[in-house]
Amino acid sequence: MISRLYAIVDAQLLAKRGVELEAFAKKLRAAGVVLVQYRDKLGSPQDVLRAAAVLREVLAGIDCKLIMNDRSDLAVLAGFDGVHVGQEDLLPEDARRLIGAPRRVGVSTHTDKQVRAADLSCADYVAIGPVFATGTKADAEQVLGLEGVRRARALTTKPLVAIGGITRANARSVIDAGADSVAVISGLFAEGESAEKVARDFLELLR
Repeated sequence: MISRLYAIVDAQLLAKRGVELEAFAKKLRAAGVVLVQYRDKLGSPQDVLRAAAVLREVLAGIDCKLIMNDRSDLAVLAGFDGVHVGQEDLLPEDARRLIGAPRRVGVSTHTDKQVRAADLSCADYVAIGPVFATGTKADAEQVLGLEGVRRARALTTKPLVAIGGITRANARSVIDAGADSVAVISGLFAEGESAEKVARDFLELLR
């Protein structure tokens, strides 16, 4: 079972918006978020581990699963609950060897072929995307739309996480198309609204 809302905390997006990690994490906690991935594509290992320690402290005691983006070694050092790997990162099997059980391994997919491979792998969940156009990834793959989610759903029995351009306005349609969870990054930010309110809205919409 995977939480319907998969919040991705992106270091570069926080910096761009002038938002402090600790304050943002506290808002996610207050909203009731229980699945969080930390993503930092540019920071040093020391930067990532410092941020990971902040997340662990803020989200301690509420059974919130913490996932590290890309770096299996840092997931272990940070005491996180799993790692999420892309197509250019370690294979799920290699990530599993590094992090061990019961930590989770997730894998990003963008094509039917990749979904099939992920389904046969040791990955605990499969992410499919981008579902809609996204501005948080410079090298984003071709937009798949809801039809891409439906195809992925037919190709795997594993928990399916949809990612890419997901907002409060379209999140429900993604679940209805077959996703078990939606990964949200920039969609957690809305002008004039706190991240806590936005996250609460998502959780309500996805119930």
